[in-house]
Amino acid sequence: MTIKRISSGGEFEKKVGYCRAVVAGGFVHVAGTVGQGEDVVSQCRSALDIIAKALAEAGASFADVVRVNYYLPDRAEFDACWQMLAETFGDNPPAATMIECGLIDPKYRIEIEVTALLPQ
Repeated sequence: MTIKRISSGGEFEKKVGYCRAVVAGGFVHVAGTVGQGEDVVSQCRSALDIIAKALAEAGASFADVVRVNYYLPDRAEFDACWQMLAETFGDNPPAATMIECGLIDPKYRIEIEVTALLPQ
């Protein structure tokens, strides 16, 4: 089995020892991704942009995502992202989980992790 590792150059990749995405066994596993911005909506949009680039480099898109996990320090902020997320996944909604938890830095309001099936 071939394994392909994709880096986005994020600040924590070298510090922690991981890569943005790993392609293996017909799947693309995208690591938990935070974005930049002053609020949850701008950070969500930024995280989705980073994830989209990793998926594209792997040969996939949001239409191929089968699982998504959302992590937020304040679950009350999640509903502000719903419309953007519904538009992102469109007619191909994945299985999803939202977890309220602490993130690596208090400035982050959302972290998103996805798994996609590589198109045949």
